Amino acid sequence: MATINTNPGAMIALQNLNKTNTDLQQVQQRISTGLAVSSAKDNGGIYAIAQGMRADVGAYKAVSNSLDLAVSTVDVALAAGEAISDLLVEMKEKALAASDTSLDTASRNALNEDFKALRDQISTIVSNAEFNGTNLISNGAADITALASADGNNVITIQNEDLSLTGSTLTIAATTQINTATNASNAASAIGTSLDNLNSALARLGTGAKSLEVHKTFVSKLSDALETGIGNLVDADLAKESARLQSLQVKQQLGIQALSIANSAPSSILGYFR
Repeated sequence: MATINTNPGAMIALQNLNKTNTDLQQVQQRISTGLAVSSAKDNGGIYAIAQGMRADVGAYKAVSNSLDLAVSTVDVALAAGEAISDLLVEMKEKALAASDTSLDTASRNALNEDFKALRDQISTIVSNAEFNGTNLISNGAADITALASADGNNVITIQNEDLSLTGSTLTIAATTQINTATNASNAASAIGTSLDNLNSALARLGTGAKSLEVHKTFVSKLSDALETGIGNLVDADLAKESARLQSLQVKQQLGIQALSIANSAPSSILGYFR
């Protein structure tokens, strides 16, 4: 039946052209964003999973930053502790030299001045062993904690080590001198004990620093794995999208031609009235 009121061919051609245009728009969006799933309407389930994984990746960045701060704080404490250890070795040498009973007064006084200068340097090192406002080896220092999990429920704790002259690790006092042979001998003995204690404290700090670095490496690998997983879920295959784009562009042109042909069909009715 020939009619000008309805044109089924044009309707079908228009429906197909609209579908092609929709597919073409989708491909263009994937090419421009690089994502096959860029919003919930593309695939609600996959989008929700990807968003959850993105939240975990963001959380692990915070964990990594927390670990970096803790590692830096412990590194500063270790550097200070090693410097104090070097000072104690030198102080013990001075004390042993001053314990010689045959030493004259002038030489003993000179050794004592050197000893006091080294002793006071310990306090200077301790007070300056600070990173980001945290000093792990000062008197009254608090333990430091670093985030270890994305939910914040797990932490890594590094205990403080009081390396000040008023603490229990170093058994010499801020007033210790080697101005007599007896004082020098006592100081040498105390320094030996201090070195043993200090080595134990440095070993604990070193173990803590190692655990922080090991966990930081794990967090980095875990974050990379999550990002790879997100990519597998939502990234577009641009090689396929490129081929599909060319196919849809040809299909669009053919659809336009088909619609043009269908729209011209009613004009043939005029031939009946010539």
